Amino acid sequence: MNIKPLADRVLIEPAEAEQKTASGIIIPDTAKEKPQRGKIVAVGNGTKDHEMTVKVGDMVLYGKYSGTEVEIDGTKYMIMKESDIYAII
Repeated sequence: MNIKPLADRVLIEPAEAEQKTASGIIIPDTAKEKPQRGKIVAVGNGTKDHEMTVKVGDMVLYGKYSGTEVEIDGTKYMIMKESDIYAII
């Protein structure tokens, strides 16, 4: 991949939405929730006041309506500020 986020932004590949519930009920496409976790694939350099704490390969949790969806080479990604990330898992 040839994308480098600027400043304190990160590029995340969202995890797949759940296909089944814990009890085995299959979830139809219309009822699937937007995933709130993913894997970081690119990280910006940070700013002079803020050093980046996440790195490429980290699995993270982020807000449901955080970031912007982008499609690169047929794959959907989320680009967002590091402050929109809630936790590293």
